[in-house]
Amino acid sequence: AIAIMTLLGRWFRLKPKLTSLLAVGSSICGVSAIIAAKGAIEADDDDATFAIAAILALGAFGLFAYPALGHLLHMSDHAFGVWAGLAVDNTAEAAAAGAIYSDAAGKIAVLTKSTRNAMIGFVVLGYAIYWASRGQAKAVEGKAAFLWQKFPKFVLGFLFVSLLATFQVFDKTQVASLANLSRWAFLLTFAGVGLKTDFREIKRQGVRPFVVGALAELTITVVTLGLVLAASAIFTF
Repeated sequence: AIAIMTLLGRWFRLKPKLTSLLAVGSSICGVSAIIAAKGAIEADDDDATFAIAAILALGAFGLFAYPALGHLLHMSDHAFGVWAGLAVDNTAEAAAAGAIYSDAAGKIAVLTKSTRNAMIGFVVLGYAIYWASRGQAKAVEGKAAFLWQKFPKFVLGFLFVSLLATFQVFDKTQVASLANLSRWAFLLTFAGVGLKTDFREIKRQGVRPFVVGALAELTITVVTLGLVLAASAIFTF
């Protein structure tokens, strides 16, 4: 994702730091990664706004396009969940797309996306070092502290609850209550996606960041779909 977005950004002559923000957003966890990278590489507010608008617009489209394509291809819940977790940028949209497909796909999508999100600190650190070496950002001191600061803490909560479920700490009634709570949480996720998507802002920013993002997302979608379908055929999931 990083290589594809960087290459397309150069072809379309986007500003270098805007390209970096789009690459980080598309490779890790969407808006959260863009916000984390913005400060680390000292990008302009306009660059961050452009990148966020493009990622949100594509996420809103993918929220409905991915489940429809998954059903068209008759993907299993497991395969679709992995694909959604790998291909959809924002955590909210990835979880929501999985939940639209099925409850099981939603759980797999969250697990896959959380694994991807855990890499945010390393990717942002890499970009921070790159731009600092070019004299266009502050040098990173205390790399371990930097990684902990950028690490998405909700991943730890997800792993903790998963361990509790694995060791059957919850009884059937509690599991049913938690499942019902998760459905309400997904409802709030859908609302949040809608509230964050402002098509007037996207129009104001121009089409180039959106075109670059769309082409990159299309490429990522095809590549990850091919990998997931191949893996599901080999390992039968």
